[in-house]
Amino acid sequence: MTSGRASRASRAYAYEVAVRAEATLGEGPTWDAAAGRLVWLDILGGRIHTYDPATGHRAVRVTDQHIGAAKPRTGGGLVLNLRDGVALLDPDDTFRWLHHEPVPGRRANDAAVAPDGSLWAGTMRYDEAPGGGTLSRFTADGSVDTVLDDVAVSNGTGWSPDGRLMYYIDSPTRRVDVFDYDGQVTNRRPFVEIEEGAGFPDGLTIDADGCVWVALWDGAAVRRYTPDGDLDRVLTLPTPRVTACAFGGADLTDLYVTTARVGLDAPHPVAGSLLVVPGAGKGLAQPAFAG
Repeated sequence: MTSGRASRASRAYAYEVAVRAEATLGEGPTWDAAAGRLVWLDILGGRIHTYDPATGHRAVRVTDQHIGAAKPRTGGGLVLNLRDGVALLDPDDTFRWLHHEPVPGRRANDAAVAPDGSLWAGTMRYDEAPGGGTLSRFTADGSVDTVLDDVAVSNGTGWSPDGRLMYYIDSPTRRVDVFDYDGQVTNRRPFVEIEEGAGFPDGLTIDADGCVWVALWDGAAVRRYTPDGDLDRVLTLPTPRVTACAFGGADLTDLYVTTARVGLDAPHPVAGSLLVVPGAGKGLAQPAFAG
């Protein structure tokens, strides 16, 4: 585990505003390769945003409850991690529940699709009480397995390029943890720890080199860690509440970053917008939900 300084000098990267917005809690950027678009969310605003960088086309779909994640499906449409469970949105906009389980005081948060096409979906309590959240694995037939039942704010989840490691964030711990992965997870241990004053780890993504990019809530940055846990790059951003990141674009070299306005007394003009850092690295193609 490390929280040390960068192992080499960071290059200067310039951000651009991909979509100027005022999302209360922007989150969950995901590149939908089949549709050639980026999907991202406003959790508390109950909005699913889509953005096509080739044409500039944007669309918004309003949900009737808070939404933690929206991921592409193999047959088209999206799988949604919603306040009251996991649902499917078909290409024709038909909505149906895959697993409906309302829990008072709890909502959905971040989610990711594993190499086998299952959805690993997190929850948290609105009051962020320790032990009030979960991380669960959902399959296409609606079966569910609770993997972790004692988290506070279930957040970033991702897999190494060879699929043998899973990285995971429970934000209040200030850690990114790593598990051995073979369809199930074992041997949880710390990967990196975020030092006091640098913010809290939120969303993450893995690049083609196996490096872990971590968005820092109240840290105004995205950090890149090598597979050994060394900090080797910091992308500084102008607004503090940086929530998640994902590679997108036709060649997966542009890093998209979501941000939030919630709780800020004087939000920066780009707070709540979707940002992009062109040419930041090389991402991995993400699997679609097998359902």
